[in-house]
Amino acid sequence: MKTIKKINNKVLLHPIMSFMILIGLTIVISGVLDFFDVSVSYAKVNTKTGSVEQTLITVESLFNLSGIKYIFSNTVSNFVNFAPLSMLLILLIGLSIMDESGFLNTFFFVLTKKIPKFLVTFIFTVLCILFSITGDITFMVFIPLAALLFKYGKRNPIIGIIHAFAACGLGIGMHVFISSIDSSLINTTMQAAELITSNTTISSLSMVWIMIPALVIGAIVLTYITESITAPRFKYELEENEVVEDKDSLTRRELRGLIFAGAGALIYIIIFIYNIIPKVPFGGNLLDYSQSRYIDKLFGVDSFFNSGYVFVITILFFICGFLYAIGAKKISNHRELCNYFSHSLDDIGKVIVLVFFASTFISLLKYTNIGELVTASLVNVISKVSFTGVPLLVLLFFVSMISTILLPSLTNRWSIMAPTVVPSMMTAGFTPVSVQLIFTVGSSIGYILTPAMAYYVIYVSYLEKYNKDGTGLRKSLSYLVPYSVGIMIMWLLLLILFYIVKINIGVRTGMIL
Repeated sequence: MKTIKKINNKVLLHPIMSFMILIGLTIVISGVLDFFDVSVSYAKVNTKTGSVEQTLITVESLFNLSGIKYIFSNTVSNFVNFAPLSMLLILLIGLSIMDESGFLNTFFFVLTKKIPKFLVTFIFTVLCILFSITGDITFMVFIPLAALLFKYGKRNPIIGIIHAFAACGLGIGMHVFISSIDSSLINTTMQAAELITSNTTISSLSMVWIMIPALVIGAIVLTYITESITAPRFKYELEENEVVEDKDSLTRRELRGLIFAGAGALIYIIIFIYNIIPKVPFGGNLLDYSQSRYIDKLFGVDSFFNSGYVFVITILFFICGFLYAIGAKKISNHRELCNYFSHSLDDIGKVIVLVFFASTFISLLKYTNIGELVTASLVNVISKVSFTGVPLLVLLFFVSMISTILLPSLTNRWSIMAPTVVPSMMTAGFTPVSVQLIFTVGSSIGYILTPAMAYYVIYVSYLEKYNKDGTGLRKSLSYLVPYSVGIMIMWLLLLILFYIVKINIGVRTGMIL
């Protein structure tokens, strides 16, 4: 067995090497496509005139002088400006304090000691899905928390990492209320729908009736896959010098620490919530009032929440860890507190190197326009086929899923797809909101299966941290396939059911799927 494991480790490509290969393939493929003058045209709505314009997409080659200049001129800036890295470093500071102070160990002990594993996983799944409304930041918060939740629950942290990434990624298609991304998609959908009719309206609750069952069923499916398929693959192994503390109840100090931390966190959260409520005395200070929709006021590009959310969460982590340490008498001077800051950053070197190559691959792929080219080609397929009803629904679902692999950005892809897809499907009897829904849920299936997604590298980094045998990209993807397949089947059945039965998918929209 040991010999086999050594051979497998030698064959298993390190994620850094995998990203280097992907970089090389991107450079070569862009050169080949440019050599053969591959291009695709697609319809685009002019936001000023409302008219449809044909836009030509060509490949930007990395295999010529201008491409080489781009690589050497922009690699450093792309790495420095890679948002997931800076977010991770800041969040880890707060997470370090919570972990080293003992808050997480005690808190998760309370959660996991007498509650069944399935229920703990289910509740965590629902939280991942609901918080996915905040955008990709959920990956940064829930992946490290999941690792520690499972670790202190005497389970392999890898199970939690895989589950959290799958739940957060697939959650973008299951949260009940519209997110900031959904709001951007709605604007594009309405512009495309106006090519057919000028009476299109989509409310903030436009998909609530289908999202409620999707949330419940999806959480059950994800939890079942984790407990029945993923968990049996990973046994819990003690880390070096780790001692398992077997206890039945909290000590007085631990209880006092939890009370301190809970009180501080509650006050902080109340103050924060009050400042995101509009039209209350001295409240609503954290909203962007230049926007019309509340979701855009809260999560818009120029909103405080969008730019400061990471720090908001980090401060919450700091409050919980610091007050717990005081209540449980875990620190005796400021030097001990300062030492807590860097605990989770001890092995950050490998993560930084991995992020460097991942950010390089993502920026080069984006520069080449290969993702846009493939998306536009698939859109043209939809416009030329004579499908109607369920076959057309399924076609859009899979086109959305496949196009996500090379172009993960929902807003960029929908700007290419909507002007063609929305009018075509409206002509076939679908409503604009249903077309957007099919696109979003189809995209969510492929979203967790592409290394081109910026936060995939965070998932791989944490697998590398906790997996002593190493984790390659192929292996990390294989962990996620059951989740994508399970949710894909759920969504197809749900969408087809709502279409056949003609059930309203929303509130006060009068729209039928």
